[in-house]
Amino acid sequence: MLSGLTIRGRCLLAAGAAAGICALVLDERDLLRVSAFVIALPLLALLLSSRIRFGIAARRKVVPPRIPVGSKATVELHVTGNGRLPVDGLVLEDNTPHALGGRPRFRLDAVPRHGGTLLKYAVTPTLRGIHHIGPLRTRIGDPFGLSEFERDLADRSRLVAVPKVFPLTGLPAGSGLGTGDDGTTRLRSGHGEDDAMVRQYRHGDDIRRVHWKSTARRDELMVRVEERPWHGGVTVLLDRRSAAHRGSGAGSSVEWAISAVASICLHLHQSGQQVRLVTEDGQVLAGGAGPSDGGHDDDAVLDSLATVRSSPQRDLVATRDPGYGHELIAVLGETTTAAVTELTKLRPQETRSLALLLDVGAWNGENGGGFDPRQTARRLRAAGWTVVIAGGPRASIAEVWQRLCRGTTAPESEVVT
Repeated sequence: MLSGLTIRGRCLLAAGAAAGICALVLDERDLLRVSAFVIALPLLALLLSSRIRFGIAARRKVVPPRIPVGSKATVELHVTGNGRLPVDGLVLEDNTPHALGGRPRFRLDAVPRHGGTLLKYAVTPTLRGIHHIGPLRTRIGDPFGLSEFERDLADRSRLVAVPKVFPLTGLPAGSGLGTGDDGTTRLRSGHGEDDAMVRQYRHGDDIRRVHWKSTARRDELMVRVEERPWHGGVTVLLDRRSAAHRGSGAGSSVEWAISAVASICLHLHQSGQQVRLVTEDGQVLAGGAGPSDGGHDDDAVLDSLATVRSSPQRDLVATRDPGYGHELIAVLGETTTAAVTELTKLRPQETRSLALLLDVGAWNGENGGGFDPRQTARRLRAAGWTVVIAGGPRASIAEVWQRLCRGTTAPESEVVT
């Protein structure tokens, strides 16, 4: 209870107690009366401050609730006073995590009872993730400054900081990403052209979707299938092993890889592709067996990447094809010979495989070291992969993607810095 006393209140209480002792020793009744008044004053102020309801309400709104790392969001605080007692000199402090900046403080000379007061401040997340803003706190005391209590006015609000996404152009040449004869042929292999794109007529189908050529050939009514089946999708693999990356914080190689994966997935979505996003251990982060499982959902990809964390797993171990039988785009950190074997041993040779390989030593300022990305790139290319190396934190994700689209294998241009 006494913890609510301010320094002034405690000093006054101590002075009253000292005066009371002196009054008893000196047998001074007048001093004893003064002592009783001095002791009672801070205790009475403490009791009233703890019991009286000042009627202050607040609500918080974060606009927008989801932003990329490094962008700004606005936090709006609407404070209203609906109590009978006036509240003056109110100090508000919103509990904001360090990743969003310092804790904002506001001082209100008065809180209007009608309409309230709107306060705003900006936050800029430096790290991806789910950040909790709040609670909004204030200290309320008595007019003499003898007691003070901390009150929560608004609960926590959530701000999702997603990876930064860079605009990309083009698709890998000759791949099965929905363009080119090679991709179309691979999509339909083993099924026949008509079987891959048409099906039997069902009651309620639009007559305008009838495929007359297939109908004449099969002697039964056939209709075109509008949606591309999932077997034509793309698997994007994120290598999130902590042992495979270097650096710390927002400038680490794993953050660069996550931003690259987010950019690639959203670019493929814009190109009309279904995307399954997986990690090095086969965990599916977004996408699944069909379009209803988020294969085209940008928000599902960004939300899953906002909360993904590094894995303690040291080595790549594949118990099945990491691309699930589909085309594979892998964003890899430090990849050893054993890891290359794991990646390639279960991959069908006729299925397109692409790798964006990070020279992780550059994120720590290391020259050389135990990992040589060029050797790993040669092993992957020998297995039929298309590989481009990102040579450091300043490497442009858009430029790396352009090099991957061109399928360049020339030694002088295999590293993008």
